[in-house]
Amino acid sequence: MKVVDLNDVIGSEQEVKGENWTSRRLLLKKDKMGYSVNDTIIHAGTETHIWYQNHLEAVYCIEGDGEVVTLKDNKVWPIKAGMIYALDEHDEHLLRANTQMRMVCVFNPPLSGKEVHDENGVYPVDTEDEDVANQK
Repeated sequence: MKVVDLNDVIGSEQEVKGENWTSRRLLLKKDKMGYSVNDTIIHAGTETHIWYQNHLEAVYCIEGDGEVVTLKDNKVWPIKAGMIYALDEHDEHLLRANTQMRMVCVFNPPLSGKEVHDENGVYPVDTEDEDVANQK
């Protein structure tokens, strides 16, 4: 069994910061659960372009409000505490925070923990296991 206290993650290498967000990575690829879990703060008044081409993500909002805009159809999805959205088609989207939002994010495949969005809003594929396998 594994137990993680958010207070132990804050300020550690598992707390990763971007311009518009702070992500506290609670469960990672190394935990071998098949998914990863982040507790993420989205800063108020920000807009973040995201396009997880390599990951599926489910996001449960536990604080604040904002909206998600899916870019393929420009549909606006209001988000508030108590709502979950699932990016089940690798949806390119904008995440806008009206207030500070706190989100619980689940990723498949799991994140290694160091990821930040690239210029296209993408997290890269973690090939660490494949690199190790190729060296054998």
